[in-house]
Amino acid sequence: MRSHFARSAARAALRGYRHAVAQPGIFAVAGSIALFTLSACANSPDPAPTSGSSGATKASVTQFAPETSPTTAKPQPVDREVFTYTGFISPTGNVSCMIDVDLARCDIIDRDWSPPPRPADCEFDYGQGIEIVPGGLAAFVCAGDTAFGAENVLAYGDSITAGPLRCESADAGITCRDTETAHGFSLAQRSYQVF
Repeated sequence: MRSHFARSAARAALRGYRHAVAQPGIFAVAGSIALFTLSACANSPDPAPTSGSSGATKASVTQFAPETSPTTAKPQPVDREVFTYTGFISPTGNVSCMIDVDLARCDIIDRDWSPPPRPADCEFDYGQGIEIVPGGLAAFVCAGDTAFGAENVLAYGDSITAGPLRCESADAGITCRDTETAHGFSLAQRSYQVF
């Protein structure tokens, strides 16, 4: 029969482990080690009684020293895959995009550059954004609507993919491309590029 102490310690370690998993970083590692150590102890035979004046059974207790220099884990880039229309904005809020398997489009508010001349057949707003469709070339948008309205931020270093289309966020701006043809565009306040 296991001692009450071993069961209590295992429960406490499990509570600590659950809390540590919800908090990324060093607590998850420390909690995992503690849980592993206690579960290994729980599988060992009960300690033998020791003689003493009271005749009570004594259990050995292992103490862990607290970590003295916590390390900060660097966040890993996220590549999110979507299958339906999804909107997102740049961390600065200056560029807003929408992506699905048929289109990637980004619009910009403030820019230090001028778009190419408006095509003669464009009756709507022009130059506020760039788009690409699978298998096509990136081109400036002629539209009466906007890609702005999304609230989800695509953090620097993260990307979002829908079918062959992929958009990435970086300090230098948002880049969207067709991964099968390598055609695409980059959009930022200082410059744009269509490739």
